[in-house]
Amino acid sequence: MAQENITFTLPDLGEGLVEATVLEWQVAVGDTIGRNDPLVEVETTKSAVVIPSPKAGRVVELHAREEQVVPVGDPLVTFAVEVEDAPQAGIVGKVPTEEAAPRRRVRLKPPTD
Repeated sequence: MAQENITFTLPDLGEGLVEATVLEWQVAVGDTIGRNDPLVEVETTKSAVVIPSPKAGRVVELHAREEQVVPVGDPLVTFAVEVEDAPQAGIVGKVPTEEAAPRRRVRLKPPTD
């Protein structure tokens, strides 16, 4: 498997909030973390919340320091994550992503005019 760097940005925390202050990092560069592990505690005008990690991987870079105000959408952390290698040449086909919904038959009535 190969590794790919993924940058996670400060998500929209709701209620029209446009920024948050980093209170405390729960990880450090080089740490390996799992999906949904505590990542960072941030404070908004409404409350303090711990944001969970969206990915499992190794922390490559923290983009904000503690006490820094970060706008929604700005980078928070970069992870190195495992990704599957590309398929070998010559393999062709479509992989179904979800099952198709069953079709319903509808009988239309002819106009009565």
